[in-house]
Amino acid sequence: MTPLRARYLNDSVTTASPAQLLVMLYDRLVLDLARGEEALRTGDREGGSAHLKHAQDILIELRTTLDTSSWSGAPGLAALYGFLITELISANIRGNADKVAVCHSLVAPLRDAWREAAQSTAAQVTAAQAAQSAASPAEPAIARVA
Repeated sequence: MTPLRARYLNDSVTTASPAQLLVMLYDRLVLDLARGEEALRTGDREGGSAHLKHAQDILIELRTTLDTSSWSGAPGLAALYGFLITELISANIRGNADKVAVCHSLVAPLRDAWREAAQSTAAQVTAAQAAQSAASPAEPAIARVA
């Protein structure tokens, strides 16, 4: 990785909102699953294994950081993460690209839903900030000096 690319990625991550970070993780998870599946289908067990292990690491991070008491769907999502981890371990051991494809088919719609939620939340925040700015115009410069 070039130094400029590494700096760009670092800046992207350090300035991202929590919702954007979640979408970034899901984007990488989907990419790892697609690459892992393709590698297994072409007989590249070593390459497939590397992608599947990275996907497992992402899922473990998602499951570990999930607050299961914050909303009613969280325990189900935690269970899904556990299922996906188990399936990917099995797929990796057996070199089973079809199991990876099933995991991919479960994760891709979740990623899309999280992206939509993040965009919706960002739009709501922007609208609220605009409304607040319109409701309380800036003080005149003379009033601040006095």
